[in-house]
Amino acid sequence: MSATAPNPGTSPIRRPLAAAALLAALISLVFGLLLAGAGPASAHAALTGSDPGDGAVVDTAPEEVTLSFSEAVSVGDDSIRVLDPSGKRADTQAEPKDLSEGSTVRYGVALHSGLPDGTYTVAWQAISADSHPISGAFTFSVGAPSETTVALPSQEAGGGPVGVVYDIARYTAYGGFVLLVGGSAFVLVCWRGGATALPMQRLVVRGWLALTAATLVMLLLRNPYTGSGKFADAFDLAGLQSVLDTKPGAALVSRLLLLGAAALFIAVLFGTYAGREDEREKKDLTFGLAVGGGVVATGIAATWAMSEHASTGIQTSIAMPVDVLHLLAVAAWLGGLASLLVALYRTPDIGSAAVRRFSAVAFGSVVVLAATGIYQSWRQVGSWSALTGTRYGQLLILKVALIAVLLAVAWFSRRWTGRLTDSAVASEEAPGEEAESGSASASASASEDASADVDPERAAQLARQRAALTATKKKRIRDADPERSGLRRSVLAEAAVAVVLLAVTTMLTSTEPGRTEEEAANGTPSASAPAAGGPVNLKMPFDTGGQNGKGTVRIDIEPGRTGSNDLHVWIDGSDGKPMDVPELKLALTLESKDVGPLPVVPDRLAEGHWSASAVQIPMAGDWKIDVTVRTSDIDQVTIDKNAKIG
Repeated sequence: MSATAPNPGTSPIRRPLAAAALLAALISLVFGLLLAGAGPASAHAALTGSDPGDGAVVDTAPEEVTLSFSEAVSVGDDSIRVLDPSGKRADTQAEPKDLSEGSTVRYGVALHSGLPDGTYTVAWQAISADSHPISGAFTFSVGAPSETTVALPSQEAGGGPVGVVYDIARYTAYGGFVLLVGGSAFVLVCWRGGATALPMQRLVVRGWLALTAATLVMLLLRNPYTGSGKFADAFDLAGLQSVLDTKPGAALVSRLLLLGAAALFIAVLFGTYAGREDEREKKDLTFGLAVGGGVVATGIAATWAMSEHASTGIQTSIAMPVDVLHLLAVAAWLGGLASLLVALYRTPDIGSAAVRRFSAVAFGSVVVLAATGIYQSWRQVGSWSALTGTRYGQLLILKVALIAVLLAVAWFSRRWTGRLTDSAVASEEAPGEEAESGSASASASASEDASADVDPERAAQLARQRAALTATKKKRIRDADPERSGLRRSVLAEAAVAVVLLAVTTMLTSTEPGRTEEEAANGTPSASAPAAGGPVNLKMPFDTGGQNGKGTVRIDIEPGRTGSNDLHVWIDGSDGKPMDVPELKLALTLESKDVGPLPVVPDRLAEGHWSASAVQIPMAGDWKIDVTVRTSDIDQVTIDKNAKIG
């Protein structure tokens, strides 16, 4: 529907030009801000490395196989399997060991000793932090490559018939949410009289039923969707319990509880609220329903934000509320659009004031969608190449194009809204029609009164006929109104585009974000993976100027990457032997980023040996390491040296 109110002072020629210019500027702004200064983000996890690597040939069989991921993942007992050339398990089948350190996400499985030469297959499956299952396989060889009977799995995690049904449930859930929230908001904000309209009641109730049924299906299928891929496992109680212990499972259960509150809201909206006659009481109840319904709708939207893309990556404390606002704006706009379409086609009573109120709601929704959409895209794309060269980027371009088409169609709806009057639903009728209607009504009333005492069933039948006659007459008048007919056609076109837009948006939520996909294809770790690096070893001579004040400081920093590190310091005297000093302090400074100094106070382990664990290095760069050595009460010196960390 129209996102702006009509401006009578604008000429008919200038209005389309101004709208086109505004639309072009908006699209340019979206894509400009989308990529300008794009920083790192995170969504689906990706395999960033392994030891041995894919296709590697090693001289002797390794003791274990390790896999590194771009972000935190959930793994189970059989998440990593190593198969020998004959297809037998070469690993010990124990639960994968968590070898993660700081921001490094790594898991490994131990191998049997004495493995023969040949080609080994590693098949892995895990659940990304944003709830999506991921999987893959690769091979390495011991001694020399050989023939293998193991076929690499062709079906990705979350695929197959279970994946199809699960995806259908996801689409249905989004659609149900849009109808439930958007339809309720339309009744409360735009057309209060719609609470008594049966078509509006059916729309909202069907939205609730669709969302509830889809949520139940997703909860039951979550275990086979992320695991075996078999429908029978949907009723595995142990598997269901394990799902409830996960973030997506908790989100789905929370959604079901909130849908119970939504059912109570619907009962009040179309029961108590619809039956109120007193305008003051109805106004108070409107406020209460708006607050309560807003809280429930926000909670339901948060169940998506807490378990999908917004819950992982950078700035999650900002991304999750932004995602909630985005979903609510989508529901208010597209759900309201569906409600308006139903009202225009199925009810004769909606007036121009309600249509114009929705125009204002649509405008606010578009503003919120533009702001939140730009931020979300900034987190997920990251470069022009990712925008044009990845499936996520291409879907994003399609989504922006559909929004542009929707706004263009909405401009035509705005024109029809400006012409809309309430004459079609008023009581004016042509003289002939009025006489005919009055005669028919009087005849029906007389017949009903005459037969009421004799045949109540006949009286009820006559009453239904009179109601049908009245409804038919109103429909005929409504359909004869050219402004209302034009508005119905343009809103129908908007709704058709909106359905496609909602489908594309749902596809985006389950698609590997462009930045992560591009980095995985290039073989580079994502932002949440540790920066490349290795142990840092430094050697610095010092001289405090006092007696026995000369020596050498040796520093080791492991693993020498961003995140948590272990730091060891040795002090040797001028004779090369370990040397104790009364005080030793360190500080790390990244001058290029104006970070630090970050103080480090190591603990003495032995003579001439100090250590500090869990030293946090927040980012990669050329760090300056200051070392303060005090050899007596008055003799002290500070030395420094730069080291590349990360």
